[in-house]
Amino acid sequence: MSTDAITVLKADHKDVARLFAEFEKKATTPARKEQIVRKVIELLTVHTYIENEILYPEARERVPDLEQHILESYEEHHVVDLLATELDAMTREDERFEAKFTVLIENVRHHVKEEEGEWFPKLRDALGRSQLSEMGARMLELKKTAPTGPSQPSALKKAIDAVMS
Repeated sequence: MSTDAITVLKADHKDVARLFAEFEKKATTPARKEQIVRKVIELLTVHTYIENEILYPEARERVPDLEQHILESYEEHHVVDLLATELDAMTREDERFEAKFTVLIENVRHHVKEEEGEWFPKLRDALGRSQLSEMGARMLELKKTAPTGPSQPSALKKAIDAVMS
């Protein structure tokens, strides 16, 4: 796998998108839907963590034109974190389980569309191959120790820090 930061993040986006598509299929069983929700929560927790720890702070510093996009992304992460935390405490039997996950899907798709369509190209132009590769290598390393659940202390602290700073 490439260590280009944008390539790493787009691969995460594709993994989550595949799970979203499976969740939305009529033939997907309730038990499988619950498994999908658990896996998506894990993937999004790790993904959000590496973006909040590495991508967003460095992009803000190195590409000032992206400031507003990044601030909006922090807020979008906050909304997804809240939904993920609520879903993490639910089971498929909860009346709002599927509805809440559907809202999470909509939020994540919107976020991905903005990142990939609007500001990843600007980031690529501003940083270039070498810096993105170095950043991506650090992201891949950080994934190994990143929190995998939204209620883990490091995930909660990072979410709070992102919103409050």
